[in-house]
Amino acid sequence: MAISEPRLYIALYTDADVDGRLAKQIRAQGGDAISAYEVGNGALGDAEQLEFAVSQERAILTHNAKHFEPLIEKYWNEGKDHYGIVVSEQLAVGELLHRVLRLLDSVTADEMKNNFHNLGEFK
Repeated sequence: MAISEPRLYIALYTDADVDGRLAKQIRAQGGDAISAYEVGNGALGDAEQLEFAVSQERAILTHNAKHFEPLIEKYWNEGKDHYGIVVSEQLAVGELLHRVLRLLDSVTADEMKNNFHNLGEFK
């Protein structure tokens, strides 16, 4: 489902590498987030995870920076848009939530589009 109006706030999709509870906790704090597990995408590969996030106009959060770096380059080289890629080291869910909320308070959806952030920037 494509969104017809531009978003001010980042809509987030957590891929299968991220604890499925995080999206629910983000929503409990007023954010817009869904997890791969909630939409039945737990078994998808990285490229398919990113494609799903793009189809939903969502930034993707992953712990798998190593596999997403070539995908970022591929999208750039092909001139394809994405709604942002956020990577993080594996952390406790509470610390991930803290950093994600700081990201959401600091970066608009427009600033996130076709951009990359490491949650380490938001300690």
